[in-house]
Amino acid sequence: MSEPVALGLIGCGGMAGAHVRGLHRLWEAGLRDFRVVGTCDVDEARARKFADDLAEFQGSRPAVYTDYEKMLATEKSLEAVDIVIVHKDHHSVAIPCLQAGKHVTIEKPLAFTMRTGRMMLDAAQASGKVFQVAENYRRAPDHRAIHWALRSGRIGDLRMIYWIDVEERLWYWAWRDHKELAGGGWVLDGGVHFADLFRYHVGPVRQVAAISNTYHPVRYEKPDTMEGPIAATVEDCVMAQLWFDGGVVGQWTSTMAAPGEKWSKRIVYGSEGSIDFRNGLRLRGQEEATSIETLVAEYMAQASEEEKARWFPGGVTDTIASELQEFLAAVRGKGKVEIDGMEGFQAEAVCYAVYESAVAGRPVKTSEIENLQVEQYQKPLNALVGL
Repeated sequence: MSEPVALGLIGCGGMAGAHVRGLHRLWEAGLRDFRVVGTCDVDEARARKFADDLAEFQGSRPAVYTDYEKMLATEKSLEAVDIVIVHKDHHSVAIPCLQAGKHVTIEKPLAFTMRTGRMMLDAAQASGKVFQVAENYRRAPDHRAIHWALRSGRIGDLRMIYWIDVEERLWYWAWRDHKELAGGGWVLDGGVHFADLFRYHVGPVRQVAAISNTYHPVRYEKPDTMEGPIAATVEDCVMAQLWFDGGVVGQWTSTMAAPGEKWSKRIVYGSEGSIDFRNGLRLRGQEEATSIETLVAEYMAQASEEEKARWFPGGVTDTIASELQEFLAAVRGKGKVEIDGMEGFQAEAVCYAVYESAVAGRPVKTSEIENLQVEQYQKPLNALVGL
């Protein structure tokens, strides 16, 4: 049996809590090939809280740091880091960790901009270390089942995908409402999840044409009464047309500026039917849909033990737990990560193609984004980090 991976947690905010819970679920499932040896956050109280939480189940209390460089220098056993911090700082923390010889898993999106993302890819390649982007949505049993159903031809040849979310959000979401910290609004922050699913279920996105607006330049500390206004610098409405390799077309609409009626639809159409990501599969002429729950049961029944062990180690279906287990196994040379730096880079390119198309007023190819040929939207963001 190999030694547990000595892991450091950098960033102890809200999303990092989900990572700690994921580690706890692995521990409960008997997957204990890790020890968190250090927690780090600029807010020492948060780092201490996470150290206490980890000590409760792993038995040893991680050391607490407010400076990740000090943690790298002090923890001689440290092999890998889990980075969960503000987007703007992704490259400035991940690159030194890679250069210090540490394996890295980092929360999505990969990077603040595509240019900083390219720098991270170069550092990962030079280091030879495992580099994972924590993109967890596709790991859910329903998405594994949808992917299987689509690849099995259950709805015929794919034609169209619609991904539409219409609602209003007036409440303030801290740094996420500031482009200078987050890079963009929900189209980047949450949208990179969706872009990954587009690529996973349908295939590579070739071109994007989009419009973007900011209808609410403020958010509110008390949204019900619209008190405590705080300026926001991110978009709140995007409508995009997607062209995929292979001829599939898509419509991606994301708005948080629509008062009143709230609605959402996420559905793929093929030549023989459709799969609604919430309501299930319906073929031409079929009165009742085959539910997602039934699809999951069908998928699990036909999946090999090897496949189930890979996607759901120890029977764990928590998506953050399973991605962390995959990372830990890869650190020990037991397989590769599914979402490596390049995969995360290409998903993020879809999101930045939306922004760049809206600014340029023309369709933009994702290859232009990946090759850093179109950066009008990103130019001031790059300037913020000295590029």
